[in-house]
Amino acid sequence: MADMLTFELVSPERKLASAEAEAVTVPGQEGDLTAMANHAPFLTTLRPGFVAVDGGASGRYFVLGGFAEISNNTVSVLAEEAVEADKLDRAWLNKKLADAERLLSEAGEERAQGALQRLNDLRAVESQL
Repeated sequence: MADMLTFELVSPERKLASAEAEAVTVPGQEGDLTAMANHAPFLTTLRPGFVAVDGGASGRYFVLGGFAEISNNTVSVLAEEAVEADKLDRAWLNKKLADAERLLSEAGEERAQGALQRLNDLRAVESQL
């Protein structure tokens, strides 16, 4: 049996998951990152995308952003907003896309790049539905 790590996913509204897993993949700001048991300590911001939990209590969750911390055989995801992947629907995502487009149109020069990146990340998720 593979070594296990503890996975926790929390949003401001509730704790979505707490389970043992063989691997957890998170959508890091610089790209997807997979953590397994005995991974080096690491902290990253998250972009909109899917968190995938493999082995043990497998599952998939959509996060809108937040942070992920890997330490002591634990992956803790503190999500800005999160939903179980099977509950993600087109109407919810369309609202998030409209919000991102509005933010981009209102963004000043110093915030335009970040707003455009968020919109592009959400469009990438849309193509996965």
